Amino acid sequence: MKQEQFELLYRDRWQRFEGLLSQLERGSAKAVAGELADFPGLYRQVCQFLALAQERCYSAHLIDELNDLVLRGHHQLYVRQTGFWSGWGRFVARDFPRLVRQEQAFIWTAFGLMYLPALLFFIVLQLAPHLIYSFMDPAQVMSFESMYDPGSEHIGRDRESDSDFMMFGYYIYNNISVAFRCFAGGLVLMLGSIISLVVNGLLLGGVAGHLTNLGYPQTLFSFVIGHGAFELTAIGIAGGAGLKLGYSLMVPGQLTRLASLKAAAATGIRLMYGVILMLLMAAFIEAFWSSNGSLAPAVKYGVGALLWSLVLFYLGFSGRSPSSGQRPDA
Repeated sequence: MKQEQFELLYRDRWQRFEGLLSQLERGSAKAVAGELADFPGLYRQVCQFLALAQERCYSAHLIDELNDLVLRGHHQLYVRQTGFWSGWGRFVARDFPRLVRQEQAFIWTAFGLMYLPALLFFIVLQLAPHLIYSFMDPAQVMSFESMYDPGSEHIGRDRESDSDFMMFGYYIYNNISVAFRCFAGGLVLMLGSIISLVVNGLLLGGVAGHLTNLGYPQTLFSFVIGHGAFELTAIGIAGGAGLKLGYSLMVPGQLTRLASLKAAAATGIRLMYGVILMLLMAAFIEAFWSSNGSLAPAVKYGVGALLWSLVLFYLGFSGRSPSSGQRPDA
């Protein structure tokens, strides 16, 4: 179907939707109270129109117009109409895992950029242990050795006077800083995200390889396995969102670069909402569970395996449902 025919058939629908949107945005919901029941259905139709316009390579102007309506409609439907807490509940239970699966190509790439260097550096250090000093200075190495000494009362920290609550705040700050570097770095044609992911992978592999050489592997892995399910997964998702930003600038398709970046940023920001929630969970577990040296390693491994299973099941299956919408006739 040509664009002229498409607009002739369907423009009245998205113009009606735009009219409802404008009145809602002005706060005059009473004026359209009788039509509000049609709003979700119209929103789904506009989403379908956008998908068709992109698939058929219609003009950038039309795609930008529909994309703007979808973003405005999403705000009204999921934030304003459903309320703050119900909107967040829906996002956590359904929208976030769906979005992760939708962007899995970028996210799997991010995981590869982080875990492959980690594995390679770990192997290299088993063959040449001294190379750890090519990546970290001696003071950093000694700090990690002290933190993961099996005789330490609180594993994974080198500040004995800090309370669990203080460490909770420190972990939140540190983890969210890493995640935002992985995300925002994508604006530099993906290079910032790539570098952040690789450096974090080298750090992970370097610490694991060096402590394994010292005979501390159980101390390290029993510490990491619990909160790592949320922390490492969240950083990979943040990196994937950053790669999408850079890709949208490099390969905008039929959109202008600005419109492509806006669409990618809208998706990336929603992914980052979920990333922040996961990092809050990770910080809580790390401060109050992982660092407790009195817990048996077997208990930590068991709980860690359960948490990894829950995270993978959540991201892989939560929010799945049969599609209820129908595409407009071609």
